[in-house]
Amino acid sequence: MKQIFAGKKILITGGLGFIGSNLARRLVDLDASVLLIDSLIPEYGGNLFNIADIKDRVQVNFSDVRDEHSMHYLIQNQDFLFNLAGQTSHLDSMQEPHTDLDINSRAQLSILEACRKYNPDIQIVFASTRQIYGKPDYLPVDENHLLRPVDVNGINKMAGEWYHILYNNVYGIRSCALRLTNTIGPRMRIKDARQTFLGIWIRCLIEGLPFEVWGGQQMRDFTYIDDAVDAFLLAAASETIHGKIFNLGGDCIISLRDLADLLIDANCGGEYTICDFPQDRKRIDIGDYYSDFSLIRSTLKWEPQVPLRKGLEQTLSFYKKYLKHYL
Repeated sequence: MKQIFAGKKILITGGLGFIGSNLARRLVDLDASVLLIDSLIPEYGGNLFNIADIKDRVQVNFSDVRDEHSMHYLIQNQDFLFNLAGQTSHLDSMQEPHTDLDINSRAQLSILEACRKYNPDIQIVFASTRQIYGKPDYLPVDENHLLRPVDVNGINKMAGEWYHILYNNVYGIRSCALRLTNTIGPRMRIKDARQTFLGIWIRCLIEGLPFEVWGGQQMRDFTYIDDAVDAFLLAAASETIHGKIFNLGGDCIISLRDLADLLIDANCGGEYTICDFPQDRKRIDIGDYYSDFSLIRSTLKWEPQVPLRKGLEQTLSFYKKYLKHYL
C-alpha cells in the first residue's frame, strides 16, 4: 500500500468522524498527505480528540460539504477523495428530512460537480450503507438485491451513491462505493444512538448502567473499523473497480440479544433489559440483516480479519480509557 499512497494528496470528508479519523491514521502511516474536512456539527460525530495523536501529521479544514465554494477550492490537486461525510441517523432523517436531503444527496452532487470542473482525475471511494436495501427479501443480502429504503436517510444515501456511479460512467470521474453494514470500534459516537445502537450500549456499560435491547431477535453482522479501513484502501488502490459497488460484512451473524450477552461477557459484567421497539423506530426497522460480501472478497481479496469478540474487547478498552472525550 505504501507505494500507492506515499506522497499522494488525500482528501477525507467527514475526516474528524469515526471512520474518517481511523482512515487518516492509517494513511499518514503510509506517508500520504492528508487533508480532513469536517463541519464539527455536534449531531454528526466529528471530534477533534479523534485525531489527537496525529494532529501534527494532518491538515484540518473546518468546512461543511454543503458549502460549494469551499469544496470547489479544497477538491483541487487532490489525488484521492474518501467521501465519508453524511448524516447517519435514521430517526433524525425522518424528523428533519430536508437537512438529510441537503447533506446526503444535494451536497454529494455538488462535490461531484466540483470534481468534474476542477479535478476530473481524482479517484473517489464513497461510503454508502446497507440501509438502502431496506427490509431484506432474502439473506444474506448481495449487491443484486432490490433497493427499497425504509426511511429518508436510505433514500438520500441511495441517491448519493448513484450520483457517484453516474459521474463515473458518464464523465469518467473514477468512483466506486462501499455499502457498509454496522461498523464498530474506537472513535465511534457513543454519547447517543445517532451513529450506532452499540455505542449507547457501551456507554451504559462503562457508566455502570443497564442498557436497553429493542426486540432482541434481529440478526445482524458487524465490521470492525480496522477491517473497514482495509476495504477503503483496497478500493482506492484498485484501477479495475471504477463504477462498481460492494457490500462489506462481518465475521459472524449474531442476534442482538446474543450480542448483548457477548458484550457483557467481554466487559466482565453488566446488565440489560429486553424492550419493545419504540413506535417511531419500529416503523423503520428492517428486521434481520446480514451481508453477502463474496463480491469484494473475490475482487479485492477483502474479508474480515478481526473477530467480533476481539473487536468488542478493543472498543471497550478504548472507551474505558477515553470516555470523557466522547460524552
